[in-house]
Amino acid sequence: MEIQTRIISLELADGTNIKVEATPIGERKGVLQSQDFHQVTTAIESLTKEISETLQKVKPDRATVKFGIEIGIESGKVTPLIVKGVSTANFEITLEWINN
Repeated sequence: MEIQTRIISLELADGTNIKVEATPIGERKGVLQSQDFHQVTTAIESLTKEISETLQKVKPDRATVKFGIEIGIESGKVTPLIVKGVSTANFEITLEWINN
């Protein structure tokens, strides 16, 4: 079964609207209103904060964290999804911490 994606509008903090491809989660269908991108950036911020705190505890000489984020729609709300491979991700994020 092929997953059907939808193009939705997201509003950035400065009011700019962008279009993104989103994957519906579950069986709910219907019209999705424009949503804030903040839901995605908040999830990324929280995730990277936790990863950063863990890396600070183990103090590697160099660390690279790479993960893919896909936009999902669940119960009419934008939901960031961490995806297994970055080939299907809407975002590919690479973070590096270098301890001096």
